[in-house]
Amino acid sequence: MGLFNFFNGKQNSNGNRVDNRQDNFAIPPVDIPENIFLEKEKSTTDVTQIERPVSQSENGISVLFAFIEKNYEGKGYDDALINPDNIHLQQNVEALKNDLERTIRKIKTFYEDFIREINFHIETRSRSGMVDTVEELTVKKDTAEEHINQILTIENEAKENKGIGYGIILSYKRGFNNGLAAISHHSIMKKNF
Repeated sequence: MGLFNFFNGKQNSNGNRVDNRQDNFAIPPVDIPENIFLEKEKSTTDVTQIERPVSQSENGISVLFAFIEKNYEGKGYDDALINPDNIHLQQNVEALKNDLERTIRKIKTFYEDFIREINFHIETRSRSGMVDTVEELTVKKDTAEEHINQILTIENEAKENKGIGYGIILSYKRGFNNGLAAISHHSIMKKNF
């Protein structure tokens, strides 16, 4: 007799335990979902939910491309529904331009510091006669300089309202205009007269 059965029964006059439960009133086992007690690992198939450790490349050009590749159409749409004013549109476009400029400055500063550090290592390792290490550092420096050139190109094109840097503005404006159209459709076009 188990511990729990001990509490469910009563003693008879002989001192033996008697089970008073009636089997026809027994509660059937309940199927409890597994997720209540067990936390499953998150699926790595959804790229937007993957948390990656911050590495050196996360401070570089990949941050700029992540910023540029965002879809700002939804934000523009929501902003139009909140405040469908052209002044509001212009202010938010300026804010996006400022965010892009700030991101570019941050990345350029990162690469400038990185190249300064590489130059120091190249100089000290070449004095020590570490030819292979110097060559590897030179390749890293060349890659960083190529990234800076790409960043400068994106920055200049964005200032001229063209290129991939300007794509975020176009995306936002498209969303804002879609929001304005939705307001018109809902408030005017659906009215019967």
